[in-house]
Amino acid sequence: MIKLKYILPLVAPFVLVFLNFDSALDQNEQLRVLYSKPIAKWPKPTLDSAVVWQELAALPYDVSFLEEQQKPLPALGKLLFFDPRLSGSNQVSCSSCHDPQLGWADGRDIALGNDHRQGPRNTISIINVAQRKALFWDGRASSLEEQALGPLLAQHEMAADLKRLPRKIAAIRGYEVYFKNAFGDTKVTVTRMLEALRAFQNTIKGRRSRFDEFVDGDYAKLSDQEIQGLHLFRTKARCMNCHNGPYFTDHDFHNIGLTYYKRELQDLGRYAITKDPKDVGRFQTPMLRDVMHTFPWMHTGLFDDIKGLLSMYNSGMQMVNPTEEEKQQDPLFPVTDPLMKPLGLSATEIDALAAFLESITATAYKMDRPQLPR
Repeated sequence: MIKLKYILPLVAPFVLVFLNFDSALDQNEQLRVLYSKPIAKWPKPTLDSAVVWQELAALPYDVSFLEEQQKPLPALGKLLFFDPRLSGSNQVSCSSCHDPQLGWADGRDIALGNDHRQGPRNTISIINVAQRKALFWDGRASSLEEQALGPLLAQHEMAADLKRLPRKIAAIRGYEVYFKNAFGDTKVTVTRMLEALRAFQNTIKGRRSRFDEFVDGDYAKLSDQEIQGLHLFRTKARCMNCHNGPYFTDHDFHNIGLTYYKRELQDLGRYAITKDPKDVGRFQTPMLRDVMHTFPWMHTGLFDDIKGLLSMYNSGMQMVNPTEEEKQQDPLFPVTDPLMKPLGLSATEIDALAAFLESITATAYKMDRPQLPR
């Protein structure tokens, strides 16, 4: 007869594996039960006390953009958006950097414009841009008209001559009917072009994702791994401190440690606009809707691998912040946002977060480029 003391060392590892497997099953089942209910009954997110936040929410089913783009003003704006003749070289259009099939961004680390000049930052997507409270990474524009004017003037973007541009577009006879339909006459002005571009950009809305369908009650739309990622997003990973509400953004500005202060790639962010030392290194929180279509990520375009990006956040990005004495000597020394903290996420948890981000990414846009007026 074999004694028990000889059997236990042999079977114990298999018992532990079985117990861990059961534990994982229990956790998945528990999380599915927690989240398979109306969003108001979900577990409360892990948030710092000073954070002003909104609960996540589903986007409504909305295909009104199809009709909106047929209306006179957005229809004109769509043509102008895709027309390279707005640029000084006749080679660069708004869609050169905001391509619908690239998540309304350009897929580049750093934007490329007129004369193949590189800009200073990554192209931010314009999906749901009408919901933005401020525009550009540094928030320097407060309206879509102001936003559209910036690239037109920038020498490294479209390098347009605004004095000549109205005459240039007016000389294209095919535009006459579009301006008349939109404004009642054929007069071409920069102001009218900016209004039309704003009207078209207002129609660029994110589509519903599997996450939206899950929130609305189709609880089979997310896998166990994606639900785990949702729970981590709301709790241990601390994502909702900045990425909350229906568009997954707080519409605020944060320094997450990518200022490259006093180095070749230095970018002081919002400080360049406000001149407030507190804004050194702060950049706008991007919307995460359709995030997997908008890589590379960050204002530097530093990451094209989502797990690498999540690993950066996992580290906490804790830079050496100055003492009061050092701050007095250098008031522009960037201070990393206190919301940035080491997270202690495992590789499995990072995988789950990445899976959740896939679930909030809708089907990619397929928009044919319009036939331009002649």
